[in-house]
Amino acid sequence: HLLTVGRYTYTSDQRFRAQHITGSEDWPLTIEYAQVRDSGMYECQVSSTPPIRHYIWVNVVEPQTRVVGGPDVYINKGSSINLTCIVDYTPEPPAYVIWKHSGKIISYDSDRGGVSVVTEKGPRTSSNLIVRGASGRDSGKYSCSPSTAPTATITVHILNGEHPEAMQHGGHSPQELSFSLLAASVAVVLLLLT
Repeated sequence: HLLTVGRYTYTSDQRFRAQHITGSEDWPLTIEYAQVRDSGMYECQVSSTPPIRHYIWVNVVEPQTRVVGGPDVYINKGSSINLTCIVDYTPEPPAYVIWKHSGKIISYDSDRGGVSVVTEKGPRTSSNLIVRGASGRDSGKYSCSPSTAPTATITVHILNGEHPEAMQHGGHSPQELSFSLLAASVAVVLLLLT
């Protein structure tokens, strides 16, 4: 698709604009409010004989946040909760990362104690939340909110010696439970008919 010729724009998308300062040999193309769909191969062509072409691949990415091991994690009572939040594709590292539990900001100096966060900033930022001595009150949804990327969540389940698979409806998977209920319903209908 032809975008610009000289300083004239030939696309209806107003985010694209060619710029040139008289006397300069530079002809920058500006794309405002870049979007993922703007990714692809761009060509700059100088109308000489023969034409001179220069190609450049542009990859537009959106900031991403994820909590490792999600969407659910199972922790034994008394163990430490260790959650890792990874932040990728930000123009610069986030100024801060906020951890929340059940919608409330986690306080590191609360009476509970045993809570710490270690954040390492860089092209890929990681933030580790450690909660020592997990108890039932530590169950629930945890969220990681970086200043320059979307929020990611994970649900923590604190176990009292049971196995994670047994937590689903008394040791039965939802499919097994649905089938059992269906079979029981059919048996009741058959009894009523006889």
